[in-house]
Amino acid sequence: MSGHSKWSTIKHKKGAADARRGKLFSKLSRAIMVAAKEGGSDPTTNLALQNAVEKARSYSMPKDNIERAIAKGAGEGTDGASFETVVYEGYGPEGVAVIVEALTDNRNRTASDVRHMFSKHGGNLGATGAVAWQFERRGVVLVSGDDVDEDELVLAAADAGADDVERDGTTFVVSSSPDELAAVRQALDAAGFTLESAGLSMVPKTTVAIGDESTAKQIVRLVEGLEEFDDVQDVYANFDIPETVLEAVVS
Repeated sequence: MSGHSKWSTIKHKKGAADARRGKLFSKLSRAIMVAAKEGGSDPTTNLALQNAVEKARSYSMPKDNIERAIAKGAGEGTDGASFETVVYEGYGPEGVAVIVEALTDNRNRTASDVRHMFSKHGGNLGATGAVAWQFERRGVVLVSGDDVDEDELVLAAADAGADDVERDGTTFVVSSSPDELAAVRQALDAAGFTLESAGLSMVPKTTVAIGDESTAKQIVRLVEGLEEFDDVQDVYANFDIPETVLEAVVS
């Protein structure tokens, strides 16, 4: 498994164990509210809301929190109406491409924060379209590898419409087209596999190999710093750092 894919599993496990759950739940609630506002409160007909809810559940967000967020977004509150989706693109050290997806009620504040973080860690913010062409939107399901028969998982994933299954030793990464994500998630869950998370991701078409620990640390600090902002929902980057180096520099 590449260093980039390994980063996806590390991020999820860090988030699931994060002591600052209030901050994490706030971000997840914001995504649910916006999805409900834009597409309605029924997850069965609103794929964006379905994905937001499933992501929240993967981080053990309480059912009451999820339902309140849906209600606010659907019109029983004003919070959902104030947020808008903003995407920033830029470059980190060694030309690593970075995409930042945010939900904000103040574009100027968010742009300033993101620009400062790029500059602080040796990168620079680019124009719209600067790096997006280097990524593709994919459905990604993380499956716990405990006592899993890999052949059975691969067969079940393929039957459900998945394109690929990778393994990092403890977690399987099942990828599909965005349209097939819901079907793959439901099929694997019904087959008895333990799902760690499921959602849409921006997967790099090509990666930048980073072998130097100092540079790797700078890139990871950039990504982690961006993810700390309340407005930022997701950060994607096309680095490929060896697992031993990545594990050494992740805080």
